[in-house]
Amino acid sequence: MKQILLIFLVVASVAIAQDKDWWETANFYQIYPRSFKDSDGDGVGDLKGIISKLPYLKELGVTATWLSPILKSPQVDFGYDIQDFFNVDEIFGTNADLALMFSEAEKLGIKIIMDFVPNHTSDKHEWFIKSVERDPEYINYYVWHDGKPNPEGGRNLPPNNWQAVFATRAWTWNEKRGQYYLHQFAAGQPDLNFRNPKVVQAMKDVLSHWMTMGAAGFRIDAINHLFEVEDFRDEPLTGWTNDTNNYGYTHHYYTKDLDETYNMISEWRTLINKFNEDNPGNTRVLFTEAYANLTFTMKYYFDEAGKPRAHFPFNFLLIENLNENSSANEFKTKIDEWFAALPAGATSNWVLGNHDKPRFGSRYGTERIDGMLMLLLLLPGVAVTYNGDEIGMLDYRYGISWEDTVDPQACNTNDPVNFVWASRDPVRTPFQWDATENAGFSTANETWLPVNDNYRSLNLAAQREDEDSFFKYYQRLSTLRTNKVFQNGDFKSHAFNDKVFSFQRTYQNETYVVLINFGSAPYTVKVNDMGVNFPEKAEVVVGGSRSCNKAGDILDSNAITLKAYNAIVIMANSASAAVSSLIILIAGFLINRFFN
Repeated sequence: MKQILLIFLVVASVAIAQDKDWWETANFYQIYPRSFKDSDGDGVGDLKGIISKLPYLKELGVTATWLSPILKSPQVDFGYDIQDFFNVDEIFGTNADLALMFSEAEKLGIKIIMDFVPNHTSDKHEWFIKSVERDPEYINYYVWHDGKPNPEGGRNLPPNNWQAVFATRAWTWNEKRGQYYLHQFAAGQPDLNFRNPKVVQAMKDVLSHWMTMGAAGFRIDAINHLFEVEDFRDEPLTGWTNDTNNYGYTHHYYTKDLDETYNMISEWRTLINKFNEDNPGNTRVLFTEAYANLTFTMKYYFDEAGKPRAHFPFNFLLIENLNENSSANEFKTKIDEWFAALPAGATSNWVLGNHDKPRFGSRYGTERIDGMLMLLLLLPGVAVTYNGDEIGMLDYRYGISWEDTVDPQACNTNDPVNFVWASRDPVRTPFQWDATENAGFSTANETWLPVNDNYRSLNLAAQREDEDSFFKYYQRLSTLRTNKVFQNGDFKSHAFNDKVFSFQRTYQNETYVVLINFGSAPYTVKVNDMGVNFPEKAEVVVGGSRSCNKAGDILDSNAITLKAYNAIVIMANSASAAVSSLIILIAGFLINRFFN
């Protein structure tokens, strides 16, 4: 019944162009499995917990989810140090549980994207153990080096001045093999050698295996670290710090963003395209994670001949380039720059947060959550939401003690005072389902990370009962984004003043305007100043969670007053707006009626 209802709502509410593939308009939801839902009471989230909450994703308007790593691992970096690429870690469940997840998600029309971690393995991986032993098959699976002669005698020195991301040198001595090995992250994460064809094929086999099992695609972790220069030259100093272990000590010209990395993406895209041809159905996709400048990022879309590489690289503009102090014109400039750089035929995407960065509600301030969610869900392209952001979860920045800290990025600082800003633990705390013990995440006496102590007031159950909550607001936006205008419409941005940013989406003579006040003072706008031919009366389609304007309100388009931090969507065609508003309201009522 629920599935039939949801299909009816989608069909009734939108006219989606048939020339776009599923992923091009997807609403992705990142799940950090350790923190989403614990089904067995051990304090750690697991696959059965996720399966139990798949209907929630459908209720939210999610069409695909990306899972942070769930494969067998010693958990030095919480799954990003993989010991076995073909089996689920027992902490999360079994391969059978994952197969069930694929099946249950498919019934709900939700795609499952897996995390692919190709740059390194765990030092407990069979490949590394055999490489240490100089097994002929695996001797060059990793990046090994004798090091430089020590002028004072004794063991050779590291080969160069390279640093690891996790505040250590990038080289660790292995006594048994008598050489240094490279690790661009933790010492327990040795870098694979992608100049070895055997490694290349081994990782292709991983991709093929999980697509066969049912994965709809992959998010590729830390892709721009995949290759290093072959001569191992020193990297130039930045002058920012004298700490030789600090990742900011050098410029990473020789260990990141090398041309070979893009060529490897091309090879993986060829593999996936062939799999899609041989296995008709939903397109399997490839997304890349790389914190890089705009030029390097755009190279992930196509090669020089125009052949596709990744389906898209994650766009971290809203994380890296803008913040709570950014002006409306800075928002306009940065967003316009992204679209100007976007290659013809490429699909954009928007990311507000993830498991590595402070939550956007903490970065931008809770008062700006409405406006930022409008950007995420209504700008052209794919939306990617980090679990918990849809209810406004915040960092537990000062609630996790040094003794409770588990993130290697923080632990490696060896600083019990200042570790808090290096730690990623505050953004990984358990999902806040309700006001019961452990926020409804687990029945354990102790969870793997402490639950944020604001959970009694900030939780999903409470927001389900509040029509002005972030959750209900997110639902309305996710319904609106399925409208043909937001699926296919043109985009134009405008800054009214220092704090009021807006944009219009237009398709087939139908125009929506998004108005966002990022400031603490009210401001009155004239919509036609944006260069759009708006009628005198405009109708509100969606109002922010803190907005005094609600769906169906009629406003004077020549004098719309946006109160502090107000965010609204209006439509030029009042009749169409009324239909859209009514559908969103009915959709919200029916979904809540049948899912709660």
